[in-house]
Amino acid sequence: MTAKLVLLCCAAALAAAPVAADTLAKVKEAGAITLGIRESSYPLSYLDEKQQPVGYHVEVCQRVVEAVRRQLGQPGLKVQFQPVTSQNRIPLVTNGTVDLECGSTTNNEARLKQVAFAPTTYVTYVRMAVKRASGITGLAQLHGKPVATTTGTTSVQLMRAHEKAKGVDFKEVYGKDHADSFLMLETDRAVAFVMDDNLLLGLIMTSKNPADYQVVGETLSVEPIALMLRRDDPAFKALVDDTVKGLMKSGELEKLYARWFMAPIPPRGANMNYPMGEHLRQLLKAPNDLPAEAYNKR
Repeated sequence: MTAKLVLLCCAAALAAAPVAADTLAKVKEAGAITLGIRESSYPLSYLDEKQQPVGYHVEVCQRVVEAVRRQLGQPGLKVQFQPVTSQNRIPLVTNGTVDLECGSTTNNEARLKQVAFAPTTYVTYVRMAVKRASGITGLAQLHGKPVATTTGTTSVQLMRAHEKAKGVDFKEVYGKDHADSFLMLETDRAVAFVMDDNLLLGLIMTSKNPADYQVVGETLSVEPIALMLRRDDPAFKALVDDTVKGLMKSGELEKLYARWFMAPIPPRGANMNYPMGEHLRQLLKAPNDLPAEAYNKR
């Protein structure tokens, strides 16, 4: 990959004030676009064996970059990659450090007050990973036990809000990223890791002993995942939206899905073998950028 992986100073970036949303002008002046990527959000956005960003959403973002190059008439536009975490991804978008986030971020009403989202390109289901030997199959068995999730995510709140979690008193432990949260499960500092099922399956698939783990329990939430960008930037959002919708209409998005969810992927050549769900199949026919609340009406 010719694009340079850049590490910017997060502390300074987080302190910066939000920038005016004119991404195309900013990118044109800089001669570069910065994509926010995750380091362990399999298979949406993660680092391969060469520590380069790869994944389903990284490829979708690269298609957007091609569209930006055409619109700006800058075929040599550079691409920079900025690693982000669940904690800093929104501030890094709002302050202009990241132009387009290509990770595993849920579109929800609270976040829409700060950022905007492209049409949904993945739908996940929040569940939990456990060790098979634990015998845990549902929320009720977590009483008095440590449960891991990643700092800056909504998974524990979703679990506490679930009907079957009433009266279940568990201890929350937090990982700095998804890999760290899974390590807590792996080293028995937690009996369960609550997160998006695709991320759990990806971490299990790339673990030392995949057969030792399984994804179990009630579905806590249906989550629409999408590329994230700054609010109040209609020109850039239109370009991103049109690109994503074009990928859906042409069938290319379905091919990208098959490549990352139904075939061997780096770094170990493992296959998630995770067929596309009905929610996403319907979105390919009728794209939208509705938040999670629209999927979880009671």
